[in-house]
Amino acid sequence: QVQVVESGGGLVQAGESLSLACSATGRTNKTVNMGWFREAPGKKREFVASISWIGSKYYGDSVMGRFTISRDGAKNTVNLQMNNLKPGDTAVYYCAARFRGQLLVTTARADFDAWGQGIQVTVSP
Repeated sequence: QVQVVESGGGLVQAGESLSLACSATGRTNKTVNMGWFREAPGKKREFVASISWIGSKYYGDSVMGRFTISRDGAKNTVNLQMNNLKPGDTAVYYCAARFRGQLLVTTARADFDAWGQGIQVTVSP
């Protein structure tokens, strides 16, 4: 059974940085794509960033230029470096993993097969 686990959330002030980490375990084959989504109170879950098996990276418009996604494919881990955080970044962040066929661009929830339980990121003004 696949298990996706996030770590690294917390409370920071606006302008500060925070790093999230995620690991996907429980399968012998490697992840194809990994990504991050977030869900703020009263809002729909939105795409944050994803990275493909060949290292192609995609970002949501609201985080472009501030967030950086990276991965260790051999270890099925992914990181999200978040710089210049804003109060609007406050949300529960979810890590997602894709194990089925190759899909270069993954920005939709349906593109992913397994999800973590989420981790809180709070940015104070």
